[in-house]
Amino acid sequence: MELSPPPRIYVQQTLALVKPDVVHVADQIEDQILNSGFTILQKRKLQLSPEHCSDFYADQYGTPHFPSLTAFMSSGPVIAMVLARDDAVAHWNHLIGPANSVIAKKTHPDSLRAKYGTSELQNALHGSESLAAAVKEIRFMFPNTLIEPLPSRLEIKEYLNTYVNPTLLRGLTEVCKHKPFNPCIWLADWLLKNNPNEPKVEETE
Repeated sequence: MELSPPPRIYVQQTLALVKPDVVHVADQIEDQILNSGFTILQKRKLQLSPEHCSDFYADQYGTPHFPSLTAFMSSGPVIAMVLARDDAVAHWNHLIGPANSVIAKKTHPDSLRAKYGTSELQNALHGSESLAAAVKEIRFMFPNTLIEPLPSRLEIKEYLNTYVNPTLLRGLTEVCKHKPFNPCIWLADWLLKNNPNEPKVEETE
């Protein structure tokens, strides 16, 4: 029987914006975000000025909808969130659906923009288009945030193989031998008692 390779661990961060037209249902949207496997690392509610909106959407400057976009985004408060999970950028963009909510209702009826958006302009939510854009946009909305570089997959694998897997595999083997009623609690107790990194304290008489 061939053993399947261990799962790869790779976490990304992306920016999500709840736009002014749906701030009143932000709690519902956050529930769907969490139920889709994301972790909300940071969140803030803020009022953007037209100047802030112009800077944030600078790549769209000169397009016909740019004045309407900046006016809409500064018309009320927005909620900015930093989301994290594996392949966060792609998963978030899939969850929110196409930018035009009218199209989303036809092609991606289960997407958040189909559910909450009403037009191409008032499309409920924003998502970073790429990992590079996510880093830039997170720094814009959370200027005091330090975005640490993510460890490479090789570094993560080496860390787990060195410090975690040997002890964890021993513990799982013991679970299989003893077959306790509550295996998770039993394993947690076993790991605490057999932690190889716990400092040794010599007892004195």
